[in-house]
Amino acid sequence: MLEERALAALRTLLSPDQVFTDATALIAYEGDGGLDRGRPDAVVFPRSAEEVVRLVHWANEYSVPLIARGAGTGLSGGAVADRGGVQVAFSQMQAILEVDPLGRRALVQPAVINLALDEQVKAYDLYFPPDPSSQRVSTLGGNVAENSGGPHCFKYGVMTNYLTSLEVVLADGRRQLLGGPACDYPLSDLCGLLCGSEGTLALITTIGVRLVRRPPGVQTLLATFDSVEQAGQAVSAIIAAGLIPATMEMMDQQIIQMIEPFAHAGLPLEAGAALIVEVDGYPASLAGQMEEISRLLLAYGGHDLRLARDEEERARIWLARKSAAGAATRLAPAYYTVDITVPRSRLAEMLQRVNAICQRYGLRTGHVFHAGDGNLHPMLLIPNPDDASLLERVREAGREIVRACVAFNGSLTGEHGVGIEKREFMSLMHSPAELSAMWDVKQVFDPHNLLNPGKIFPQHEVQPWAEHPAPAEGPAVADLTPLLQPGEPQAPASDEEAAQLLARCTACNWPVLLMGGEEPAQAPFSVPAGTAFLLSTTRLRGLREDAPDDLFITVGAGTPLVEVQDWLGRRRQQVALISPWPEATLGGLVAANVNGPRRLRYGSLREQVLSLTVALADGRLIRTGRPLTKNVAGYDLTKAFIGSYGTLGLLTSVTLKCWPRPRLRRSLLVPVEDLRQGLIWARQLLPLTLVASALLLCRGSQLAQRYSPQLHAAPYLLVYTAEGLTGDVESELEEVTSALQRAQAPAPVTCEELSGDDLWCELLRGEGENGLRARERSTARAATPVVVRLGLTTRDLPRWLIDQQQLLEGCDLVADVAAGLLYVVTPWAEARTTTLLEQLRAAVPADEGYLTVMDQPHPSSPFAFFGPASPSLELMLRLKQRWDPQGILNRGLLLPSPS
Repeated sequence: MLEERALAALRTLLSPDQVFTDATALIAYEGDGGLDRGRPDAVVFPRSAEEVVRLVHWANEYSVPLIARGAGTGLSGGAVADRGGVQVAFSQMQAILEVDPLGRRALVQPAVINLALDEQVKAYDLYFPPDPSSQRVSTLGGNVAENSGGPHCFKYGVMTNYLTSLEVVLADGRRQLLGGPACDYPLSDLCGLLCGSEGTLALITTIGVRLVRRPPGVQTLLATFDSVEQAGQAVSAIIAAGLIPATMEMMDQQIIQMIEPFAHAGLPLEAGAALIVEVDGYPASLAGQMEEISRLLLAYGGHDLRLARDEEERARIWLARKSAAGAATRLAPAYYTVDITVPRSRLAEMLQRVNAICQRYGLRTGHVFHAGDGNLHPMLLIPNPDDASLLERVREAGREIVRACVAFNGSLTGEHGVGIEKREFMSLMHSPAELSAMWDVKQVFDPHNLLNPGKIFPQHEVQPWAEHPAPAEGPAVADLTPLLQPGEPQAPASDEEAAQLLARCTACNWPVLLMGGEEPAQAPFSVPAGTAFLLSTTRLRGLREDAPDDLFITVGAGTPLVEVQDWLGRRRQQVALISPWPEATLGGLVAANVNGPRRLRYGSLREQVLSLTVALADGRLIRTGRPLTKNVAGYDLTKAFIGSYGTLGLLTSVTLKCWPRPRLRRSLLVPVEDLRQGLIWARQLLPLTLVASALLLCRGSQLAQRYSPQLHAAPYLLVYTAEGLTGDVESELEEVTSALQRAQAPAPVTCEELSGDDLWCELLRGEGENGLRARERSTARAATPVVVRLGLTTRDLPRWLIDQQQLLEGCDLVADVAAGLLYVVTPWAEARTTTLLEQLRAAVPADEGYLTVMDQPHPSSPFAFFGPASPSLELMLRLKQRWDPQGILNRGLLLPSPS
């Protein structure tokens, strides 16, 4: 219970209608959509971020827990006040603050309903893909808290893939902006780290999301199978053919027999499984996609294929899928939905295991699940909710189901969250070292445990993970101690050896410079030459796990990207990463968060990395994430290491999402005489991008000039590359060509040999016009160009670039118009280059933009590397203190070395 003085103080912060303390009123806030219950001491309804700040200061003064609440549709007890305290209900913060159609971005308050945002952006021909089943009522704040997904996750991803910024109130009452309207802010992706944190790290007051072009066409098909196994094989065959449907949803016989009497959707009651397949894209490609998919479905035992002829029939098919909950309540007054995810190839095996478990406990169940991403939702019926022994059997069956899922390399929750329901299961999936690393994050953001306490983490009286587990001491490393000398490279042969080496260096307070290959991954900054302990990942390379059916690959972090692409290319797959530097390793690319133009088609690097293995400086070896699209089992630690430049831990392995190689990649190259005109044309093309993998304006490309004489004389080059299915690429480039004709642009040169990726790599390697001139004058390392990335908003980039034309004279340029990124490439000349960097830093808008140096021939001082200090820096440094207490990793990169 709240003390009277605390309650009196609370009532002075807000108006009377914003504070509920009446016992009757509080009953409505005891639970969410799950089974857990807990009554709060009060419920408050803030209307602004300023009121949230006042609430947090009040909570600190009186040591009162705060529990964020959205629409109350959660299914894991995440918003349940099982320890009392005050629920912060955000229902009055429901404004859509901004929609930026050109930048494809929206800024909203946390209580905006998911479907309401999607409906509003339809007017701009835009689409917000994350669509949980509760889309009509769930809020975006809740979607962020649970990293929600939905049926379209297989193609489009989950909430974290669309999150660009968060304005939050931290546990100490400070307002903090994480991320922002630009792309690829330097340092750790703390915005991504908070996604899925279930309100335990901060209170969200504003959310920035990215949008995509709404597909012009969609077709939906329903197929039936004699067994789930047959349907699963058909799903794998579709993926193996290089097709990425928008969704593939499956229902088993038990759930069909529950749904059909309720929904009357025409499902055959005798079918072993039903599969909904939906494709989207340009109308010209839909028939071809469905024809190919239909052949595969029939080849793997599908029958009674039913293609929706219109929107009404499509709605009836989806009614069947979305009627599962309503149908279940006709058979039992309550049910328990288990939310688990396994690699797609283990679906049939997992279903068999679940059915056997339920049969053993005498429980009736049915399955409706996302076949494309392996997310299962067994529904365990509860005929008598007052039967304590039945509820105990349900919970025990749930625990066994989770244990089986984890044994299949799955996640104990794909989209519902841990909350109260699964907190005691966390140790089934995560080691003590991993739980302790998550606890470190909690301590950095909320050291007094005021925000949603008791959620996510196991509540045993003894919590061994709350203290850092002692690292295993290997005799091989201990024997090496007399031989270890600063300045001499060491290359551990295993993850465990790397962790032990780092623990030894921490004990000896030796600075460690991480090396991705034969050269240090970054300049040593303030570490004097010969004094750092050099740790190379050259022996941590090669294939560790290859899962073509599940579309992921795990390799050692020291593996060059080119090796991975060559390996995958043999079966017409790829990872959606690119680097200008052939020697670049996957660990180095992840640590530096290197993204190329293809992010427009596939998303950024943060969306490609599914899991990491990381050796922390204190010797803990942790695994972050799982090889799954849907996984919200604890904090997304993977995001903390993306962009951390090796300052938080040594990456030892990387698991990446795989994609089919495009069936067609084609580019349009347009000569541009005037920078302003080129930017105008690029902005006119931006709304057309659906399967585009590059929209660039370049200066200095030699490749393009050699490809076509028509491109030789013009100083600038507009590049539009599209890739994917043939029908989609051809349709999009027809639209682009028509738009260029209307704008009276020169006729484009069409080619399949060059892409935006090729030109981006050429210029960043220093092989453009000015780079080659510098190399002709000198063969020294000083001839290596300086590569600078500037992050601006998509809206501001053209104006800024025009304003700075004189400053950028003599530099090769790549303007990634869709991402708002500008790459400036200039030969190294110490005085001139230093002046240029200082002038660029001064010109970048401090509130939304940034500058970072991607490559340079000479060491740099701290912060000159990153440009303006990131607002996330303080939080990142506090996290570094937990994971690297002696500050040994890449010492001097974030801050000057200690004296």
